[in-house]
Amino acid sequence: MSSADKSLPDNAQHLLVIDDDSRIRNLLQRYLTNNGFRVTTAQNATEARNTMDGLCFDLLILDVMMPGESGMELAKDLRKRDQIPILMLTARAESESRIQGLEIGVDDYLSKPFEPRELLLRIRNILRRQSAQNGTPIDEVTFGPFLFKLERQELMCGEDVIRLTDRERELLCLFASQPGATVTRLALAGEDGTGERTVDVQINRLRRKIEPDPSNPIYLQTIRGIGYRLLTD
Repeated sequence: MSSADKSLPDNAQHLLVIDDDSRIRNLLQRYLTNNGFRVTTAQNATEARNTMDGLCFDLLILDVMMPGESGMELAKDLRKRDQIPILMLTARAESESRIQGLEIGVDDYLSKPFEPRELLLRIRNILRRQSAQNGTPIDEVTFGPFLFKLERQELMCGEDVIRLTDRERELLCLFASQPGATVTRLALAGEDGTGERTVDVQINRLRRKIEPDPSNPIYLQTIRGIGYRLLTD
């Protein structure tokens, strides 16, 4: 177990990185510490459990494939008694692995290899959602040049208001209320009988208004076999 602080403020959020690959542990420890987080590392589930017995963490970054108890098994056991946010790292690209993690209660996942900056965005999105759940409501989100205000259901690009249909406002509200989270097609369809294929069409229409290249979306991303997520700043 190791920890790096570099004179961080006392209220710096504390992350636990659990990965059997020392190269990844060291890289994430340096990068996340440089971005204002207090970081502790563990090389397996046993070491992570021992560390968590004595310290409180704001979020876990957990590798799926580890010798002994896997990350998936550890996450499943933790969810029986703890709602600490969990971001899983996985080398698996199959949608079944992602679905299994989401069913367990994992907050997000990131496939290896990944860009550290994307990991940082995912972490901040999860912590922002956690803050909202603890009583600090999200009133607006930004992504690229856009600002979406939830209370007014208004999308801005600089000083310009982007015209939205009622359905597009509903979709943006769902995404913005849980930024960075994967929202399933079923949840997006709602209770009005909208088919999941219709949801795909509606998403494509919304992308034409917010994406530089709708065929290669940056903000409103497809999570294959599951649904979509809005990647906010």
